[in-house]
Amino acid sequence: MTTEESATGPTTPDQPLADRVNTRSRRPQSAAFRDFVASGWDRASAGDAQPLPAAAWTPARREALSRSFPGERLVIPAGGLKVRSNDTDYVFRAHSAFIHLTGLEQDSEPDSVLVLEPTEDGHEQTFYFRPRAGADTEEFFSDSRYGEYWVGPREDLATMEARTGIACADIREAPEAITKDLGSVSVRLLRGADTVIEAQIDTAREQVAADLEISLAGDDELAQFLSELRLIKDEYEIGEMRRAVDITRAGFDTVVASLPRAVAHARGERVIETAFAQAARSDGNGVGYDTIAAAGDHACTLHWIKNTGAVADGDLVLVDAGAEADSLYTADITRTLPVSGTFTEVQGRIYDAVLEAADAAFAVAAEHTRRPVVFAEVHDAAMRVIAHRLADFGLLPVSVDEALAPTGQQHRRWMVHGTSHHLGLDVHDCAQARADMYLGAELRPGMVFTIEPGLYFKAADLLVPEEYRGIGVRIEDDVLVTEDGVENLSAGFPRTRAEVEAWVQGAR
Repeated sequence: MTTEESATGPTTPDQPLADRVNTRSRRPQSAAFRDFVASGWDRASAGDAQPLPAAAWTPARREALSRSFPGERLVIPAGGLKVRSNDTDYVFRAHSAFIHLTGLEQDSEPDSVLVLEPTEDGHEQTFYFRPRAGADTEEFFSDSRYGEYWVGPREDLATMEARTGIACADIREAPEAITKDLGSVSVRLLRGADTVIEAQIDTAREQVAADLEISLAGDDELAQFLSELRLIKDEYEIGEMRRAVDITRAGFDTVVASLPRAVAHARGERVIETAFAQAARSDGNGVGYDTIAAAGDHACTLHWIKNTGAVADGDLVLVDAGAEADSLYTADITRTLPVSGTFTEVQGRIYDAVLEAADAAFAVAAEHTRRPVVFAEVHDAAMRVIAHRLADFGLLPVSVDEALAPTGQQHRRWMVHGTSHHLGLDVHDCAQARADMYLGAELRPGMVFTIEPGLYFKAADLLVPEEYRGIGVRIEDDVLVTEDGVENLSAGFPRTRAEVEAWVQGAR
């Protein structure tokens, strides 16, 4: 290899492209350095490892999975690191099904995989991950993605086994474990998490001439089951949802206090977003999804996450935000706030209509103690109120009955989204569940979902009076179905118009 001198220093024209990412680092390469850097480290094991908070609950989840797919190998990857730019990665978050089954929290164990190997009486469960590397290894000091010197220590096999309650093995053993005997063992893979593992299994399937269509259908059934497994939350999950809501409340208090600063800033929406993020990150793992901080007409863009706009006195600002606990369970709350501290007459009229729709949805959900209530009925109850109020406003071009009919739906122009979705490890949890297990399912204790009706009158909407244009209102709460009815997990948030006004005025 030759080295040439350039205006910027020595260059190596034939240096492999993949190696050039480290050109800037000037990492020592001498044998003396390698010997010295490997010596003198206190790297004792952590000692008595405590089980993860969820470890008492995850065995039942894995057992339910095992019972549902007897005699089949089940492969559930965590997923890998994703490049943000050049040699920097996004903060890692494992696939939610993997988190649910292992109990791991925060940014734990990229590239790992849980494998359930069929046995005569169920499955042998093994968690394959990258264990702690020795100080004498190249990884320890030179690997900026995984090395302990760069990103901190990882657990050894014994410690991880104690924490998760699952037998552990080195990730280097995983390729053989997941592809062996594929001709005689049926394998189901949770797809969409790890492209490397997908390629390994797909290649092995091709080698044994497995029917790809049947194999992919089996993978889909596994994803569906793992999604539906989370429809009913256990006590641990409900506790974490309460924690996430508490953190979110602290974040909203910070948001309300930030409103005067937001008005004074050219990007006031960013001030609001940042205020919430500070509380979510300080008290939890961070935000559970991109915060919507939408002032004025931006509130009528349902997924407004640019948050680049100004905030003016007299505006309503719609804040849709949720904090994620360290366990990765998230809240999902929306409040629509009058920046000046007082709703105008038109703003208040729209706000009260949305609140009435939310109350109607709560009331129908609570009826599950007297009769079977299907999830879709929650939405229907809110829509009936929305249609009637739009008729009162003089906006419906047809009667309420015509609008509510499946062949009508004109009222949905001003609320195109659904009223409710399940909530948990994902903000839109259980998304791969079958329709009859989701919209068509009867409400059961342990379900956690949102109730979030809204009305959105875009500034460009010529079918509404000018005084309505640019006003968007959504009210969203998190709901737990109980044996006695429903519990509003976010009941501690101001909700009525008077409560919200007092909240904002008190912060000012």
